[in-house]
Order: sequence, then C-alpha cells, then structure tokens
Amino acid sequence: MEQLHSFIAASSRLLVISGAGCSTGSGIGDYRDEQGEWKRVQPVQHQEFMASRHWRQRYWARSQVGYPEFMRAQPNAAHEVLARWEGEERVHGLITQNVDRLHQKAGHQRVIDLHGRLDEVVCMSCGDITTRAAMQHWLDQHNTRADPQAFSLAPDGDADLRRDDFSNVVVPQCRLCGGILKPHVVFFGDSVPKPVVEQAYAWVDAADAVLVVGSSLMVYSSFRFVRRAAAAGIPIAAINRGKTRADDLLTIKVADDCATVLEQIAESL
Repeated sequence: MEQLHSFIAASSRLLVISGAGCSTGSGIGDYRDEQGEWKRVQPVQHQEFMASRHWRQRYWARSQVGYPEFMRAQPNAAHEVLARWEGEERVHGLITQNVDRLHQKAGHQRVIDLHGRLDEVVCMSCGDITTRAAMQHWLDQHNTRADPQAFSLAPDGDADLRRDDFSNVVVPQCRLCGGILKPHVVFFGDSVPKPVVEQAYAWVDAADAVLVVGSSLMVYSSFRFVRRAAAAGIPIAAINRGKTRADDLLTIKVADDCATVLEQIAESL
C-alpha cells in the first residue's frame, strides 16, 4: 500500500484502466475468479447473435429481465475517488472495459468506453441508435417478463434464466430499416473499433504511469494497452484481487478490494 501510495503521488498524468472488479462494489457481478477462470457460462458471442434468431431471442429475453436491475446500480467509492482525481488533474484519462457508465455517473469526464455502452441499442444495418430504456419499454409491451424469482443477475445486464425455450420471444427490429438490433457494446468475438483503439493508444503514450483497477486483463482488448506502456518504459501498478495477465509487467500490485484501497490512498494523498 505504501508503494502504491508513492506510485500514485508521483504521477501527474496517470492513466487508469478499469475492469469488472471496479463495479462489483455497486452490485454488478464480474466474469472471472481470482485465478482468471470463468465463473459462469461465457456470454453470447457476436457471431452467434448475428447469425441466429434463436440466440437473439435468448439474449433479449435474458436482457429484458436483467437490464432494470443493472441500471439501478450506483457508483461506489472506487468510481468516486477516480472521478475526484480527474478533477484534481491527477488522472488524465480512464479506459474502462465496463459498459455500465458508472464512471460517468460519478462525474468522470475523460472516459473511453472500450467495449461500448449498454444504455444504447444500435442497428447493425443502418447504424441508427436508440436508447436501451426505450427498448425496455418495447420489450415489456411485446413479451412477458420472466418471473423475477426465477433468475440470477449476471454481468453486463444479462440474467441467468431457469428456462431454455425462447421460441416465443418477440425480437426487436430497427424502426427505420428492419435490421438487426444489438446492444451498443462489443460482444465477445467482435473487435473494438479501430478509432477507439487508436485514441486509447494515444492516451497510453501521453501517460507517465498506468494504474489497472479491477481487471484481470485476460482479454487482449485491454491487455494490449498495458503491453504498450511496458514497452515504452511506463510504470504500471494494479489493484486486483486475483492474478492478471500482466503480472510479470507490473511494478506494484495490491491484491485487495478496489474501493477499499482507493479510499485509503485518497485519504492520505
């Protein structure tokens, strides 16, 4: 903790990379255990969603149940400390793997939503964007929502339902062209848009230190930025309960709860 305190205190252009562990204190689950292994069945793949009506029915049925609970989440101390540090010009940018927008709710301004945002829906044909709140209203009008006692909340607004027949689920279509609608997030198996990656690389290059908060970095979409920093000789620290893909690149690591650690450091800075 003392080393991490000194690491953060010495930085004036700190870049933060946050993951699911940053939002667990807000009641949103994470994907992996402390060994970096999957805790649950992997989420829908991009190719499956686009190719199969069954997978779209499955996704929207589960999301109809999970999304309202997901959106009730509020920022926790980790989000609040990082937003405050941005206001103090200590943090120059934040790259998040999360799609919950909790950093923005906490007041953070310079955020790259690496994997998109769940509060929007995009047409895969014409690019029209609508709000996920409007989509929730449509889903509730056209489908019976599953019994709230018959599901468990999963990460990214999904829900594990105790059913496997989704054949009666009415799937939404684009209001303009009838195309496939998809949450405005990067599903597993899809790629982060190139302009987003380039902007994130630029933020890495401008940093004097990198702090990973609540991410195992097991997905390459975020790990590449830590590799970039390491190759440039930029020091890297991490706050994460379990192992990370970048353990051999880290200068400092604190294996503890993100909110607890950040609050303690903020009190003494």
